[in-house]
Amino acid sequence: MTTLAVWKFASCDGCQLSLLDCEDELLAVAERVHIAQFLEAGSRVEPGPYDVSLVEGSITTAEDAERIRHVREQSRTLVTLGACATAGGVQALRNFADVDEFRSVVYARPDYVSTLATSTPIAAHVDVDYELHGCPIDRRQLLEVITALLVGRKPNIPEHSVCFECKQRGTVCVVVAHGTPCLGPVTHAGCGALCPAYRRGCYGCFGPTAHPNTEAEAALLRATGMSEDEIRRAASTFHAAAPAFIELSQVSARRR
Repeated sequence: MTTLAVWKFASCDGCQLSLLDCEDELLAVAERVHIAQFLEAGSRVEPGPYDVSLVEGSITTAEDAERIRHVREQSRTLVTLGACATAGGVQALRNFADVDEFRSVVYARPDYVSTLATSTPIAAHVDVDYELHGCPIDRRQLLEVITALLVGRKPNIPEHSVCFECKQRGTVCVVVAHGTPCLGPVTHAGCGALCPAYRRGCYGCFGPTAHPNTEAEAALLRATGMSEDEIRRAASTFHAAAPAFIELSQVSARRR
């Protein structure tokens, strides 16, 4: 019996909801999985150690930085889920601004709020075994990881870009056919090329690929009519703190 724990840090809970959405598939492996902690689904909390921990959310407080170390110590395998856990999430926009100013605008008593100046991925604090990208993650990839860990094999997580998925499903390239700006060439696969299938450019929900060519991507976006400010904003969304997307922003900034 594999003991599973699900943990939440700074996030919107969307990736945990993707797990809950796997109702029928999880029932098929229910006899081999014991859920020791999953507060999104129930209040029961059992002490570790755990065979597998699924972690959603980024680290934004000193308390969470300590808590993730405790989770790592209690977990044989740790898998991070989604943009927040793998790249700091949209809240990582604070990394490039004054977080004290944000607090003063949002909260009536900002002195009551204890927070870090940055939002950082889980891997910046502890060792991570596997990462699932996306905002939110793709349920098929999540099921692949859970199934692989149950049978003792390495999960098959694709490393290629969204462009490969367009080719696989026979989707005409929106850049070539329609001149639509698209982040697909530098974005990690996993969504099934959903947006291009509806003649929309990729928004980069699954974060950058392992080795993206940011210079070429910036040139491609310019060729489709995007300004330098628009390119910078396109790279500063779900994965604002991902090094490759920071580089894409800087490529545009150097041209201004």
